[in-house]
Amino acid sequence: MLRHSAVLWGLLLAGCLAVAEERAKRDLDVGKAEAEGVRVEVVDGLAAVRTIAGGKVALWVSAPAIRMRLAIEGSERRSLEITVLNALRDVELTGSDAIAVEPLPGEPVTRKRWRVEVDPGRITELDLAPPDAADSGTWRFALLSDIQEAVDGLQDIHGKINEDPTIRFLLGAGDLTERGDVDELARYQEELRTLSVPYYTTLGNHELGENPTLWHDWFGRGNFRFVFRGVQFTLLDSASATLDPMVYDWLDGWLGEGASRVHLVAMHIPPLDPIGVRGGGFASRNEAAKLLTRLANGHVDMTLYGHIHSYYEFENAGIPAHISGGGGAIPERFDGVGRHFLVVDVNADRGVQNVQVVRVD
Repeated sequence: MLRHSAVLWGLLLAGCLAVAEERAKRDLDVGKAEAEGVRVEVVDGLAAVRTIAGGKVALWVSAPAIRMRLAIEGSERRSLEITVLNALRDVELTGSDAIAVEPLPGEPVTRKRWRVEVDPGRITELDLAPPDAADSGTWRFALLSDIQEAVDGLQDIHGKINEDPTIRFLLGAGDLTERGDVDELARYQEELRTLSVPYYTTLGNHELGENPTLWHDWFGRGNFRFVFRGVQFTLLDSASATLDPMVYDWLDGWLGEGASRVHLVAMHIPPLDPIGVRGGGFASRNEAAKLLTRLANGHVDMTLYGHIHSYYEFENAGIPAHISGGGGAIPERFDGVGRHFLVVDVNADRGVQNVQVVRVD
């Protein structure tokens, strides 16, 4: 929620930078875990390993398609049960080994389970992806951010999203909780059970709380990128009104990868506040200019933000930009926008085709 003046952000800047560095370092650990003689690695950290216990592995995925590697100790083949949370409803698990699908009747459509036979002394590589992961043509995703204390009223927003079967997934730009503690993260995950599509999101300043890296254990990296149907999505952790220097190094590589693709970039706090009088952007205007210059030179097609509890369409550094903070947190007064989410139609060959504001109130 936007509660800080520019002066306060400046006073907190030194501490924020340290926290941003801590979270960036935690990003490097996401997707890697080992327990009970089982080792799991998710390529590019696109899933948080929730548990490895009793022959079961549970992942919370942050992208429509991921690649994972499994290895076991010992001398005998082991059977592992793989549970994937936050998955597309039509996702499939494939690999060189025999995989038996075990549906979970009555569970959310975004939860999937498989049984995999893993041999010792080798790495078993598995791909999780829907059948249309490489298809061309126009498709649709949605954007929802800034829910915070309005979690009790979230279900009608989910209902609106569920009404549109063409939405492939929901993208998020942070501030899903009020304080980011364990109880709130658990509550939010429980609310997601009623959503018929997965929610791939970065964090906002309200997720920092007492333990700024708790988010990583639940929902994975704050900085990551993925490609789906030829479109690249890059999500950045700007929750401290800055990006850590390590993240700029990653971003340079991701911009290089995305230069030949349609490329969308999302983060919580925008580099610049489009109104300019309330301190809703980065703590440093110099850094804001540096970031936007990078994005423009990288030929980014669209930027998406949260943090400001309204809707704005504008341009930054010539890049089309949308601020959507309509998840229910205390709204801007007198703007008449209210709770909302965005629906975006995109095509790998023709770029962003349409952005629609879907009002809930």
